Parts: sequence; structure tokens; C-alpha cells
Amino acid sequence: MCKCLNIARSTYYYETTVKTDESELENKIEQIFHDNHDVYGTRKIKKELQKSDFQVSRRLIGRIMKKLGLVSKYTVAQFKPHKQKCNGDPVKNELNREFNGQAPYAVVVSDLTYVRVNYKWNYVCILVDLFNREIIGYSAGIHKDAQLVYDAFATVRTDLRNIQMFHSDRGSEFKNELLDKVISTFQIKRSLSMKGCPYDNAVAEATFKIFKTEFVYGRKFDSLVQLRHELTSYVNWFNTGRIHGSLNYLTPAEFRQIGLMKIVRLSVDNPEFHFLCRCQKHLKRQSLSKMILYLLALQVYICLVKISILKQNI
Repeated sequence: MCKCLNIARSTYYYETTVKTDESELENKIEQIFHDNHDVYGTRKIKKELQKSDFQVSRRLIGRIMKKLGLVSKYTVAQFKPHKQKCNGDPVKNELNREFNGQAPYAVVVSDLTYVRVNYKWNYVCILVDLFNREIIGYSAGIHKDAQLVYDAFATVRTDLRNIQMFHSDRGSEFKNELLDKVISTFQIKRSLSMKGCPYDNAVAEATFKIFKTEFVYGRKFDSLVQLRHELTSYVNWFNTGRIHGSLNYLTPAEFRQIGLMKIVRLSVDNPEFHFLCRCQKHLKRQSLSKMILYLLALQVYICLVKISILKQNI
């Protein structure tokens, strides 16, 4: 008959399956899970269900637990990295692991990490100034892409032209037309780690280890808005309240302030500074920062005059 009707034989035996109602089982699993302080996994829940005459497989219990968002406290969420193309730019490692002794904004390093938000992976990008290990830029988002890095640059409070070098690993998120435009516009020198070598970006890696230990682990984020709000609060404490062993137990803000005071102290020792102090009486509205700029400009002028005199003598 199937041959005459030109239909498959399986059609004759086909029967529509009606989905069984699992609401009672779902309620029972949820009750067992919460009654036992959210620690039971599929094995123990299966044993408890057998006491109530429920014969179900661990696979079904796992599917229902995933549907209800039930995660045992013994279960550690594992991040599964997706394979991405490596940034194959011919850019060399210009930083060459010279992490110490850098001037303010001379070198900024960056990296990305993942944070679990409402049972989904979100991502955080930070920018660290090697001068005082300060987080000068940060961002959080649902995608690990160049836009996340771009948003981190948008939070930097200084003129981006002050940044002389930007160093990162060879992740594909750091190779994008959007990011390249920022680098070229503000004339920032580029540096990339060697492929597969995290030691070339050790400061960023170490900062993220601190970040995860102090900020991520032990916290629960229900939304991206909450993550961004608490991230802002943590970065503010990290920069102004947290002391660093590598900075002689000073905060990044204190270390930067001391560095600026040293520059001012060196300037005060110059005779040109006293000349500007006399000028200050006639420029009462000028700030100290402008005075220092005047001093630097005057020093450059004096150097140019000395060079021209030497050329004439030669």
C-alpha cells in the first residue's frame, strides 16, 4: 500500500509522541535541591527521587536543573575558550619585558578576561599604566571584541596623545580597524607579545589574577549593569585605596602624586623657577601647573639658544 501511494514505509508506523508533563518532577527536584542547601548534584538528587518513587535518569535530572538554573556549590563554572585566529601582524615586542622604571603613560598594557553574569559569560577589559600599575581604563560587555577595547580607551581620563606605547597579546580582539584608527589617530606606538608567551604581558596577567581573586570570586552578578557599577567602584578603590607591594606599599594615586612632586622639586632647584615666581606676582590667576609648563618651555628655549651658540663657535 505504501508503495502504491508512493510514501515511505516509516509513515505507516509513525505515531505522534505526546510530551509528558514534567512540572511535578521539576518542582520535586527544585525542592530537594534547596532543602539540601544547594549542594546536591544529579547523583544524590536521583537517590532522593527514588525514595519518592520517581524513576528518572541523571541526564533528565541534569537537563531540568539546567532549565531551572540550579547549580551545585561544588560545581565550578568552566570557561570554554573558542578558537580564534591569532593576530599575525608583523609588529614586534617593543616593550621587551621592561615593566619597571617607565614614565607616566609611557607604556599602557591591556588584556581581557571573562566574568559569569546570570549564568552567561561576559567580558572585562582593563588598561594598566606601567608607571604606577594604575587601571586608567576599563570596560565590560557581552562580547569579546575590539569594541570592548575601544570602550576601555574611552574611559581614560588623560589625553590619549600622552600614551606613548600600547602593549597587548596577539588576541584577535586587538586587531581591528576600529582599534587601529585609535592607535593611528593619537600616534601611539604598538607592541605585541610573542605568540603563545604570556610572560611578555606579565603585568596585565598579574593584574587580572588580583582582579579575579578580589573582585570576581565570591560575587554573584545578576546583570551587566550590576557588573559595570561594581567594576567602577572596585577600580576606584584599586587606584586610590589599595596599597601595592611593588609600589613600596603606596596606592597608585599616591605613587603618581609623589612622582609629580619630584618633578616640581627638581624644577624648584632651577634658577628659572625663581624667575617665574617673580612673574607670578603679575600673573596671580595662573595656576602652579601652568607655571611648570612655562618653566619647561623656558628650559627648551635656553637649550636651543645654547645649541645655536655652540654651532656659531664651531
